[in-house]
Amino acid sequence: MRRVLVVAAVIERGGQVLVALRRPRGERASLWEFPGGKVEPGEGERAALARELREELGVRASIGEEYARVEHIYPDLQVELALFRCALHAGEEPRPLACEQVRWVARRDLPGLPFCEADVPVLTRLAEEGVS
Repeated sequence: MRRVLVVAAVIERGGQVLVALRRPRGERASLWEFPGGKVEPGEGERAALARELREELGVRASIGEEYARVEHIYPDLQVELALFRCALHAGEEPRPLACEQVRWVARRDLPGLPFCEADVPVLTRLAEEGVS
């Protein structure tokens, strides 16, 4: 079974979290996910995430602390998902360059979207933290 290390961003603005919709073809098609992607050989996790955010969303971001790390086994793939808190640089607005669309979603509404299975534990944590 193929094993990959994936990095993703938890980016918040005004009580909402940025999510991306995967394209309708390919692995886990038309599911929502936190923006990010695979770490290339010899690349550090934070550097990979900064690169993926530039390539997928056309934004520059500051990569902060690790938020969560999840292991998930799909029928075809074993994923280690490392999520980092990130902040977009001033004036940066995400665009769907390598995904179908991007959306800002309230924390409490995240569990209602069809997400990739590896992201589900993180959705629950974010939703619970958003309850006051």
